[in-house]
Amino acid sequence: MPLPLSEFVSEFADALAAVDAMRVSHKQFQPGIGPFGEADAVRTALARLKKVSPNRYSNAVTNRLPALLIPHEWAVELKIIRPFGDNGNPAEHWSENILHPYPGNTSSLGDCIKLLESSLLERKAVVIFGYEHTPPVVSLETAVASFEHLAREVLSISLSPRVEQVRFGLVHPVHQQLRVFGYEVQGRK
Repeated sequence: MPLPLSEFVSEFADALAAVDAMRVSHKQFQPGIGPFGEADAVRTALARLKKVSPNRYSNAVTNRLPALLIPHEWAVELKIIRPFGDNGNPAEHWSENILHPYPGNTSSLGDCIKLLESSLLERKAVVIFGYEHTPPVVSLETAVASFEHLAREVLSISLSPRVEQVRFGLVHPVHQQLRVFGYEVQGRK
């Protein structure tokens, strides 16, 4: 049976939360998954997914295009967003990771275009994951809703309805909750 995007998003969120619970520090930052760079977070989550669900993820790999390939299932581009840094200071350009609407750009919008232009046979998806305070000081909702609007209304990209998962109680004092948003990139309108 094909892997539904909703299950992947849930399992990816669980994997990030499990790594967070181990209180691992990334580089010189405080413990928790929140400070991990995008590629390191994805690699770490994939290692966890392979351990927990080897039948589903044993052949999955991280690539340049796509960022995560689940053979015969999904070609997934992933982006991280964090309104605040490890030290609690505002991150000035945090929403750029998803909102630059130009071909060739590495934003989530650019990823939609790359996926649509690729020859990959797998279903294509964009997953945005990010961290907030509990309750949010700066909500990810505005940036994510802007991504949806720009994709659909400006770039004429057909996205599936949003799939979302939230995990609370992360160990980092700034990155206290995880939100994961997933969309199947279905084509052009």
